[in-house]
Amino acid sequence: MLHDLTHPITDGMMVYPGDPTVGIRPGLTLDRDGVVVERVQMGSHTGTHIDAPAHTILGGRTMADVTLDELVGDALILRVLTAQPNRPYTWDDLVVPGGIPDVVPSIVIIDTGWARYFGQQAALQHPHLDAETAAELWRRGMRLLAVDTLSPDETDATGAPTASFPVHEIVLGGDGLIVENIRGLTDLPARVRIGFFPLNLQGDGAPVRAVAFT
Repeated sequence: MLHDLTHPITDGMMVYPGDPTVGIRPGLTLDRDGVVVERVQMGSHTGTHIDAPAHTILGGRTMADVTLDELVGDALILRVLTAQPNRPYTWDDLVVPGGIPDVVPSIVIIDTGWARYFGQQAALQHPHLDAETAAELWRRGMRLLAVDTLSPDETDATGAPTASFPVHEIVLGGDGLIVENIRGLTDLPARVRIGFFPLNLQGDGAPVRAVAFT
């Protein structure tokens, strides 16, 4: 069975504070042109999307350097059952049957339950991953981190520049990848095969179609 873990891209949808807004307008119409074509304007980090290292790391890989092999594989889903607004979650907050193994799959997904707030003000007040926990997951083998929030780091709802993105620095700085704004994790098992299929944009990131296979 296939499970779509992707937020649809819609006109005026929520974006990370300060990112380009999403505009979807008629480009061609049936009555005038004989076909319907939409004119789409959006940033590379719209909706469910992937961050390449170049997103925050000077000289980092762009999407042109990311292979599909890195984006498809067995994943471990870690649950945060006590997520709180604007608060970090740590190693002890991550729940998985049998505990977190010494070696984790290259794809690790964190389910905070916050996807239900996407599009609402509460989405900006999401919980965020403790940097030491991110570093330990990296040490155990994680190379792609996926989250159901706007960012694994804290989001400044005012849109003001943020001094640092510690989790981005750990993952993207290690030449890994981050996927943000996934949804539909509730009914998935802790071990699942996942695919993230990005638009073939050659820059710092791209919207993806996120799919779980069960």
